[in-house]
Amino acid sequence: MFSWLKRGGARGQQPEAIRTVTSALKELYREKLLPLEEHYRFGTFHSPALEDADFDGKPMVLVAGQYSTGKTSFIQYLLEQEVPGSRVGPEPTTDCFVAVMHGDTEGTVPGNALVVDPDKPFRKLNPFGNTFLNRFMCAQLPNQVLESISIIDTPGILSGAKQRVSRGYDFPAVLRWFAERVDLIILLFDAHKLEISDEFSEAIGALRGHEDKIRVVLNKADMVETQQLMRVYGALMWALGKVVGTPEVLRVYIGSFWSQPLLVPDNRRLFELEEQDLFRDIQGLPRHAALRKLNDLVKRARLVRVHAYIISYLKKEMPSVFGKENKKKQLILKLPVIFAKIQLEHHISPGDFPDCQKMQELLMAHDFTKFHSLKPKLLEALDEMLTHDIAKLMPLLRQEELESTDVGVQGGAFEGTHMGPFVERGPDEALEDGEEGSDDDAEWVVTKDKSKYDEIFYNLAPADGKLSGTKAKTWMVGTKLPNSVLGRIWKLSDVDRDGMLDDEDPRPTLACPFLPLALLWLPSSGWLHTHLHPWPTSALPAHSPSCKDGGPAAPTPHCQTVGTRGGARLLCPPFTPLPSRYT
Repeated sequence: MFSWLKRGGARGQQPEAIRTVTSALKELYREKLLPLEEHYRFGTFHSPALEDADFDGKPMVLVAGQYSTGKTSFIQYLLEQEVPGSRVGPEPTTDCFVAVMHGDTEGTVPGNALVVDPDKPFRKLNPFGNTFLNRFMCAQLPNQVLESISIIDTPGILSGAKQRVSRGYDFPAVLRWFAERVDLIILLFDAHKLEISDEFSEAIGALRGHEDKIRVVLNKADMVETQQLMRVYGALMWALGKVVGTPEVLRVYIGSFWSQPLLVPDNRRLFELEEQDLFRDIQGLPRHAALRKLNDLVKRARLVRVHAYIISYLKKEMPSVFGKENKKKQLILKLPVIFAKIQLEHHISPGDFPDCQKMQELLMAHDFTKFHSLKPKLLEALDEMLTHDIAKLMPLLRQEELESTDVGVQGGAFEGTHMGPFVERGPDEALEDGEEGSDDDAEWVVTKDKSKYDEIFYNLAPADGKLSGTKAKTWMVGTKLPNSVLGRIWKLSDVDRDGMLDDEDPRPTLACPFLPLALLWLPSSGWLHTHLHPWPTSALPAHSPSCKDGGPAAPTPHCQTVGTRGGARLLCPPFTPLPSRYT
């Protein structure tokens, strides 16, 4: 039992305060599970030993799918920011595993350097060799979403003739390694690419045992009409049923996860609801991280126990002197029968046993005479952990969840869907008030095009010079942009945070939602360049990441002066006019 639960109890003192669930799990693993793993060589057959970083790390999301299904675009949509070193295109562009993590500055870390970092949970990837490590990297960037979770981008899974080309490393084994450690697995499918290739089938097979983590996303669904979408959904479920191998149906989310206008907006409401459900799953990851770690540790402990029985049985059946090789071959051939014997003798569920065929392949490379016999004390400690110690953690786990102030994943696309008129509010619920900004005499660079936006504004019939969110939403939805983008556009436009768009503010705020549609043509940093807003206002960032405090430097041909701050000149790229289809 926990020594820190008993300490001081004999003298009538209060027990030492229980620490977090995560720290208790680390202690249980080191004291009761790790000795059993090392004694029976669990790491060489299944998964390497866990380290502190595996317990302390942020929740991780694994994004996988065939090439050109929108994996990298999906990640950039969530972050509303480009990932360093990433490239998007119709061909297979992501050729490596990319761990997208939070960092103070943008940059990349190569795989060989990453696996020696004790603060990262990737040290046990070293056995996959240089070929894999040359195809593994970490992209770090300052992003609010990444303060709560990390995301693993994967190479596009090949199809057709391409799948016969070797990657140089065991791709399904790498996926299996990540699947054991991530909190959520997102499989992306293209509405026009539903075939499941041999490599994709092997990849899904590598995820077997982690079906509770899998979420399927039918991406690019805005490219088909409603009737076609119904047939595409049915075809996808049929294809998944052949490779998943379980009667349970996987959860499938339908949508178009990028920041471009919907090509076929007929199913816009469906896409919004599906996106909210998926975002709710992702946002809840930090809150339920401790429960997931506990669940995975119990799952691992049950496999370790079965592994100990298998190895000790093989050791017991080996002859002491002659005929060792022949006996080894016989035992490997009879492994299914051995599994059945162990199951009946120790009352173990069939679901706790590893894959028999894979186990046979692994046993071929081992010397059975070096295996260890059964050690009852080690197994008793494991049983005590599963029956008593884990049970004692459940009240603490519930208490942590109740006392947690974590609101889940924030920022990026998760923030855009909860802004302005793009979130369902009660009739008496008002928008949040913003702070008053300061005035400045610097010229607003959009003044020359203001008449275009004035015309759109007054055609929507504002009352007393103010346009309500409901009227603005009607026009904005007509642009076919996702709600996550429109919500952020609203926040950028409604500078005084009164829930209205007006032309009476001296700043003025008539950029309204129509100018910020330029988000489509601006960097995906999530805000407008300062020169697109009335300069300046406290509700906006000082300047975007692409701006420079130029001081004595002169503007380049691609930049222009938009104001000053602290005596330094602010340089920003020139204004991109609103496309004609929105005017």
